[in-house]
Amino acid sequence: MPILPQPSYSLPFPFSNGHVQTLFPTLFRQAPDTAPHPERIDTPDGDFLDLDWHYAPGGPHRRLAIVTHGLEGHSRKKYPLGMAAALTQSGWDVVCRTLRGCSAEPNRTLRSYHSGETEDLHTVVSHVLETGKYDELALIGFSLGGNQTLKYLGEDPARVPSEVTRAVAYSVPCDLAGCADVLDLPSRRVYMEYFMRGLRQKTRLKAEMFPGTIDLGGLDEMTSFWEYDDRFTAPIHGFQSAADYYEQSSSLRFLPAIRVPTLLVNAVNDVFLTPSCYPTEAARHSKHLFLEMPRTGGHVGFVQFNRHGLYWSERRAVDFLEK
Repeated sequence: MPILPQPSYSLPFPFSNGHVQTLFPTLFRQAPDTAPHPERIDTPDGDFLDLDWHYAPGGPHRRLAIVTHGLEGHSRKKYPLGMAAALTQSGWDVVCRTLRGCSAEPNRTLRSYHSGETEDLHTVVSHVLETGKYDELALIGFSLGGNQTLKYLGEDPARVPSEVTRAVAYSVPCDLAGCADVLDLPSRRVYMEYFMRGLRQKTRLKAEMFPGTIDLGGLDEMTSFWEYDDRFTAPIHGFQSAADYYEQSSSLRFLPAIRVPTLLVNAVNDVFLTPSCYPTEAARHSKHLFLEMPRTGGHVGFVQFNRHGLYWSERRAVDFLEK
């Protein structure tokens, strides 16, 4: 499939800057007006997942979108809520899922979420289909959640239910090792400190819950994903090292096997991504992967100003799902 033409989406300075696009929504966007209905479901291994349901007016509707947030996020961050608002306005019911370990209450098991974890997404897909209410599902993921979504679609296409008919992924770190290098740069220190603050807190809590399983020595001094993932993420989740974790979990290797029409949107000025996260060759040789690279957007930014309060990414997702 040819790479999609560069969209006309653009904003004047300072929003042409990737850092401004990345930080503005977190700091200044008003939280979208939504009314989520919470649900907690059990997982096959005895843990739980928290879901937020958003229902389109005029229902019942037979189509549903499952939205997955990014690293250290949750289902009530502004960007999943914005996507839910846009989709419900267009007649889609929506489930925003909170990744295991990102709920207000700590999860029950030692394992948590990571960039390549897809079993919990499959659990949610199966759960919503078991309700019998939906004939058509779409998957939408942001950043880490986008990597999970793409990996899920490509790692075992035969396992993906036929009701999953399309997907959209934004700001995806398709090459995890490369993105870990980028985020280790001094110019990205503000982002790393934000991520590490949450990861340190979660790691200390797990050490209290499971005495003797985690050595916290040096945790406070860690400033990179390479250090943290090598010490904690990899061994807890069955990988040999951070390098092994990145290799097995990067969605880049799974893109050629995707069999569902999928839109991947990575902004050219994304401050987290490397050139390897723009998989032009995979898109050119795929019938199902649509790659779009807007000039601006930052990382999970895509700011737009309009009377509806919707961002460009939200309007673009609706357009792709409808067409």
